[in-house]
Formats: sequence, C-alpha cells, structure tokens
Amino acid sequence: MKALITGASSGIGRDMARYLDTLNIDLILVARRKDRLEELKKELKSNVKIIEMDLSSEDNVFKLYEKVKNDNIDILINNAGFGLFGDFKDTDLDTELKMINVNVKAPHILTKLFLQDFIKKDNGYILNVASSAGFMAGPHLNTYYATKNYIAKLTMAINEELRVAKSNVSISALCPGPINTEFTKVAHGTFSLKGASSEYVAKYAIDKMFQRKMLIIPTLKIKLGIFGLRFIPYRLQLIIANHIQHRKTRKNS
Repeated sequence: MKALITGASSGIGRDMARYLDTLNIDLILVARRKDRLEELKKELKSNVKIIEMDLSSEDNVFKLYEKVKNDNIDILINNAGFGLFGDFKDTDLDTELKMINVNVKAPHILTKLFLQDFIKKDNGYILNVASSAGFMAGPHLNTYYATKNYIAKLTMAINEELRVAKSNVSISALCPGPINTEFTKVAHGTFSLKGASSEYVAKYAIDKMFQRKMLIIPTLKIKLGIFGLRFIPYRLQLIIANHIQHRKTRKNS
C-alpha cells in the first residue's frame, strides 16, 4: 500500500508517517519545509518520496495531484492546516484567506480528485484531519473553527454517499482536542485534562481509519465533551468557547 500525507513535516502528520512506516506502507510526504521532510525520510524504512509544496496556493494543490496521480496511492491523509488567534475585527485578512486555502480548499480539491480515482478502483482510504472544534463555533479562533466545521461536515456527507452506494472506499474525519478538552473542564468543573500526545492520536487515527470509522475522536473524555454539546444551547456553547479562547489568547499575548 501507499499513503500520501500532507503537512507531514511535524506533529500528527509526521507521527502518522512514522506509524504507517511500521506497517510497511510506502509514503509520499508533502510539506513546505523540505529539510524537515528529509530528516523524517532518513529515519523511515519504507519507500519514501518527499514533495516540497505550499498548499496555500490552489495551483500547487492541482500540481501536487498531477505529480502523484499515477503513483497508485491507496490512502490520502489531508493533515495540513493552521490556526490564528484574535478577534475577527483584528485578525489579518490575508492570513485568514491563506488559512481557508490550506484548511479548506486544499483538502476539498484533493478529496474530490482522489475520491474519484478511488471509486473507479472501488478501494481506498481518505482521512481528513478536522478537530473537535468542528462541532462548535469559536470566538477568538473563529476562522479556524469554521474551517474545521467545513471539513468535518463535508467528510460526514461524503461518507453517507459512499455508504448508500455500497462503495468499498472509506472516508473518515479525525476530530481530536484540545479545544473540547478544555471545554469539558470549564463546563463541568470536574475534569483535569491534558491533551493527548501526537503519537497516540496518530496511531489511534490510522487504526480507526482502517476500521472505516466515520468520526475518529481520540480519548473518552473528548467523546463525552462532544456528546455533551447536544444538550447545551448554542448561546451557552458560545459563552463557554469565548471563555476558553479568551484565556488562551491572554496566555499567548
């Protein structure tokens, strides 16, 4: 098997590459930082191809697909993404548009193109990295939350289309913390939660992807937090999210 991972130079993307390597899956690793990719390639045993690419450019996303479309890819992992703290009236518009390109347009394009290929051969896995933020609105981290809502809901809708079609192609959304970890602590006042490690989330996500889970939510506490949102009015959700993000903004200012 062969997997393509965007945002593979650090964090969850890097640790997904490491875990897939232990499963003897060949890799195509994509990121902006070529030096990081080269370092990662040296430690992996599988066949690894690295591609330096900035996915904030729509043209580059299509160029990436053209580079790899004949490489017999079985797994697409859309992991590239970033966030931006601040009130919407103050945050930089160019940075937000770049975020939308990386967090939304790039995975949208790659998902569509590879999904079409996978459907033709009736096999393949797509893993879109969303967030527990994809189930809420996020004051002070507003655009990021919105992009993760887009990815989570798009993935769910495609998953249902594939189910109805009885397709062997699988699509999943990874929705880890940390946002809803702190949300649970603030809302209920009884949990003392720390974010799960990148290594744990990466392994958990890959394992659940192969089990064809639609929503992949690491840790029971995060699952409970997301489940609890069903019983909390939107306005109260916003008040809680505002409190959490305001505290983070103060810490990072």
